[in-house]
Amino acid sequence: MQSNSLNDLAMRPVGHLLWHYSLPAVVGMVVMAMYNVVDRIFIGQVVGPEAIAGMALTFPLMNITTAIGVLVGGGSAARISIVLGRRDKSRAELILGNAATLTFINAAAYIAIFAIFIDPILMTFGAGEATLPYARSYMLWVLPGLLLTNIAFGLNNVLRSTGYPTRAMVTMLIGSAVNIALDALFVLVLDWGMVGAAVATDIAMLVSAIFVVQHFLRRDVNLRFTSGTYRLKRDVVLDIITLGASPAIVNAAACMINALINRSLAEYGGDIAIGAVNIFITYTSILTTIMVGINMGLQPILGYNYGAGNLHRLRRALIIAGAASTLLSILGSAGGLFGAREIARAFTTDAYLIDVTVHCLHNATWAFSLVGVPIVATCLFQSIGASGKAMFLSLTRQVIFMIPLMLILPEFFGVTGVWLSFPLGDLLAFSVTIVMVIRQMRTLDRQSAETTPV
Repeated sequence: MQSNSLNDLAMRPVGHLLWHYSLPAVVGMVVMAMYNVVDRIFIGQVVGPEAIAGMALTFPLMNITTAIGVLVGGGSAARISIVLGRRDKSRAELILGNAATLTFINAAAYIAIFAIFIDPILMTFGAGEATLPYARSYMLWVLPGLLLTNIAFGLNNVLRSTGYPTRAMVTMLIGSAVNIALDALFVLVLDWGMVGAAVATDIAMLVSAIFVVQHFLRRDVNLRFTSGTYRLKRDVVLDIITLGASPAIVNAAACMINALINRSLAEYGGDIAIGAVNIFITYTSILTTIMVGINMGLQPILGYNYGAGNLHRLRRALIIAGAASTLLSILGSAGGLFGAREIARAFTTDAYLIDVTVHCLHNATWAFSLVGVPIVATCLFQSIGASGKAMFLSLTRQVIFMIPLMLILPEFFGVTGVWLSFPLGDLLAFSVTIVMVIRQMRTLDRQSAETTPV
């Protein structure tokens, strides 16, 4: 049954509530990841290897647009949860209206930049004479859909934070189904190639955007679009950006890290090593996606109950989500250590690549069991409005620790130094997280002693 009452966030048992919100969020995250996967499958099967290489060159640009979308969508959802917990619906509507305006302004800016400088941008990311035409063709046709993507995914976060987790999941499922069907029609049947894959994505995003926008136009929902809320206000924009900066930085940092990894491996390990690390990243990203989904479901629970002063419920939700994410990360570490060869064989039949992948997994996953805690902690700081702490924690693993490690360790240990950058980054980020969480929980304990539970 769809939970559309905000009272559930304050009254329903926390364990059941977390399951109710996180399961649709996990499904939504998996579906979101499927958009690029489906396009890659059809293009790879029908058009050829140069076309799929050209499409791969567009992924950093897609990550940038995702980061911009998360900046507004994630930030507005987090702030709306806190404000609704304080029963300030008019403020929540103002945030929603400003978020819609920011989405259009941001999209217009980056679409214009991409359209004007598309060739230099793609060549910066490695496009060559053979792959540039494919990458350019896909990007130019998918550009209009980027605005729709930000609308669909951004407002989907708000949809979840206002009490509609199942409806948020359905929004993504509908778009994914349309994308798969149209990819088959445009690429396989009509033979439109890269253009067909891009147009299929555009139409799928249009369907998702229409679905989520019409929700906020209804009169029987917890939060809706209202007149007089679209003019940007400085304090509202700052609220959105400061809370959205943390997840946006994670997406942007991923682009930097991927580029650095590929450059290091090209120098110290070659193409086989790049293939191995891609298998490692694909394997760990499956579990990380589930953890992020859990925390997307956790965010409205933490934010609403923090705003309402129900700090005992916040603590319980945090503990349950932390335990679930840690269990997943432990399983991921165990798989990398004890099932490395089976994981490698699932991706390739090449004996040498399997051996290199096993070496990668053994060295890179021994501290993966620690990654769940920083993910949950970042969600905590974002949900309670501690934007500075959330931003700092988002930077620790990938920027503050991994980039220096990736630059230093290969000088001494070659390709093994690249593998070791991952677990050492995990270990250092976990250590910082524990200190920050202990201090924050002491602060919450003091607040809880002064607050009467609702």
